[in-house]
Amino acid sequence: MPETPVVNEATLTVRRPELLGPVLGRVVGMLAARAQCPIDRLDDALLLTDAVAAHAPGHTANGEVTVHVHAEPEGLSLRVGPLPAAGGDALVQAASLPGVGNVFERVASDVRTDGNELLLRLAFRE
Repeated sequence: MPETPVVNEATLTVRRPELLGPVLGRVVGMLAARAQCPIDRLDDALLLTDAVAAHAPGHTANGEVTVHVHAEPEGLSLRVGPLPAAGGDALVQAASLPGVGNVFERVASDVRTDGNELLLRLAFRE
Protein backbone atom coordinates (compact mmCIF):
# COMPACT_ATOMS: atom_id res chain seq x y z
CA MET A 1 0.00 0.00 0.00
CA PRO A 2 1.55 3.38 -0.98
CA GLU A 3 2.29 5.83 1.81
CA THR A 4 0.20 8.95 2.03
CA PRO A 5 2.46 12.00 2.06
CA VAL A 6 2.44 13.80 5.39
CA VAL A 7 1.24 17.37 5.17
CA ASN A 8 3.37 19.40 7.53
CA GLU A 9 1.60 22.74 7.60
CA ALA A 10 -0.76 24.85 9.64
CA THR A 11 -2.70 28.06 9.27
CA LEU A 12 -3.35 30.15 12.34
CA THR A 13 -5.25 33.34 12.90
CA VAL A 14 -4.49 35.23 16.07
CA ARG A 15 -6.76 38.02 17.23
CA ARG A 16 -4.82 39.04 20.34
CA PRO A 17 -1.40 40.47 19.39
CA GLU A 18 0.19 39.49 22.72
CA LEU A 19 -0.47 35.82 21.88
CA LEU A 20 0.95 35.90 18.36
CA GLY A 21 4.61 35.41 19.39
CA PRO A 22 4.10 32.48 21.76
CA VAL A 23 1.58 30.68 19.55
CA LEU A 24 3.44 31.20 16.27
CA GLY A 25 6.76 30.21 17.87
CA ARG A 26 5.33 26.92 19.14
CA VAL A 27 3.65 26.07 15.84
CA VAL A 28 6.83 26.83 13.87
CA GLY A 29 8.92 24.85 16.35
CA MET A 30 6.65 21.81 16.08
CA LEU A 31 6.49 21.84 12.27
CA ALA A 32 10.24 22.51 11.92
CA ALA A 33 11.04 19.58 14.23
CA ARG A 34 8.86 17.27 12.16
CA ALA A 35 10.76 18.43 9.05
CA GLN A 36 14.15 17.61 10.69
CA CYS A 37 15.19 21.27 10.84
CA PRO A 38 18.83 21.79 11.91
CA ILE A 39 19.01 23.49 15.32
CA ASP A 40 20.80 26.60 14.00
CA ARG A 41 18.06 27.13 11.43
CA LEU A 42 15.41 26.60 14.11
CA ASP A 43 16.89 29.59 15.93
CA ASP A 44 16.61 31.57 12.69
CA ALA A 45 13.01 30.44 12.21
CA LEU A 46 12.17 31.66 15.70
CA LEU A 47 13.80 35.02 14.96
CA LEU A 48 11.47 35.33 11.98
CA THR A 49 8.42 34.47 14.10
CA ASP A 50 9.47 37.05 16.70
CA ALA A 51 9.77 39.73 14.00
CA VAL A 52 6.37 38.80 12.51
CA ALA A 53 4.80 38.88 15.97
CA ALA A 54 6.37 42.23 16.82
CA HIS A 55 5.38 44.02 13.63
CA ALA A 56 2.50 42.29 11.81
CA PRO A 57 -0.37 43.38 14.11
CA GLY A 58 0.34 47.02 13.24
CA HIS A 59 0.08 46.30 9.52
CA THR A 60 -3.26 44.53 9.34
CA ALA A 61 -6.68 46.09 8.93
CA ASN A 62 -7.93 45.03 12.36
CA GLY A 63 -4.92 43.69 14.29
CA GLU A 64 -5.87 40.11 13.40
CA VAL A 65 -2.90 38.23 11.94
CA THR A 66 -3.12 35.10 9.79
CA VAL A 67 0.02 33.08 9.11
CA HIS A 68 0.29 29.94 7.02
CA VAL A 69 3.33 27.83 7.96
CA HIS A 70 4.64 25.05 5.71
CA ALA A 71 7.68 22.92 6.57
CA GLU A 72 9.43 20.26 4.54
CA PRO A 73 12.91 18.73 4.66
CA GLU A 74 14.26 21.53 2.43
CA GLY A 75 12.94 24.43 4.49
CA LEU A 76 10.16 26.39 6.09
CA SER A 77 7.88 29.03 4.63
CA LEU A 78 5.66 31.62 6.31
CA ARG A 79 2.88 33.38 4.44
CA VAL A 80 1.53 36.38 6.37
CA GLY A 81 -1.72 37.88 5.14
CA PRO A 82 -4.02 39.05 3.93
CA LEU A 83 -2.57 42.49 4.52
CA PRO A 84 -3.90 45.83 3.28
CA ALA A 85 -2.46 47.33 0.10
CA ALA A 86 1.31 47.83 0.52
CA GLY A 87 1.07 46.11 3.93
CA GLY A 88 3.69 43.52 3.02
CA ASP A 89 6.23 46.18 2.04
CA ALA A 90 5.43 48.18 5.18
CA LEU A 91 5.87 45.05 7.31
CA VAL A 92 9.29 44.38 5.77
CA GLN A 93 10.35 47.99 6.39
CA ALA A 94 9.17 47.79 10.02
CA ALA A 95 11.53 44.86 10.64
CA SER A 96 14.63 47.05 10.27
CA LEU A 97 16.54 47.59 13.49
CA PRO A 98 19.24 50.22 14.08
CA GLY A 99 22.68 48.65 13.97
CA VAL A 100 21.26 45.30 12.86
CA GLY A 101 19.48 45.96 9.59
CA ASN A 102 16.40 44.21 8.35
CA VAL A 103 15.70 41.04 10.34
CA PHE A 104 13.71 39.38 7.56
CA GLU A 105 16.35 40.06 4.91
CA ARG A 106 19.27 39.03 7.18
CA VAL A 107 17.71 35.74 8.30
CA ALA A 108 15.34 34.49 5.60
CA SER A 109 16.55 32.89 2.39
CA ASP A 110 13.81 34.68 0.44
CA VAL A 111 11.65 37.68 1.33
CA ARG A 112 8.98 38.95 -1.02
CA THR A 113 5.53 40.36 -1.19
CA ASP A 114 2.90 38.76 -3.36
CA GLY A 115 -0.27 40.79 -3.66
CA ASN A 116 -1.53 41.28 -0.14
CA GLU A 117 0.82 38.75 1.50
CA LEU A 118 4.36 38.69 2.84
CA LEU A 119 6.22 35.51 1.94
CA LEU A 120 9.24 34.40 3.97
CA ARG A 121 11.27 31.31 3.08
CA LEU A 122 13.98 29.79 5.25
CA ALA A 123 16.11 27.10 3.58
CA PHE A 124 17.45 24.53 6.04
CA ARG A 125 20.60 23.96 4.02
CA GLU A 126 22.20 26.59 1.82
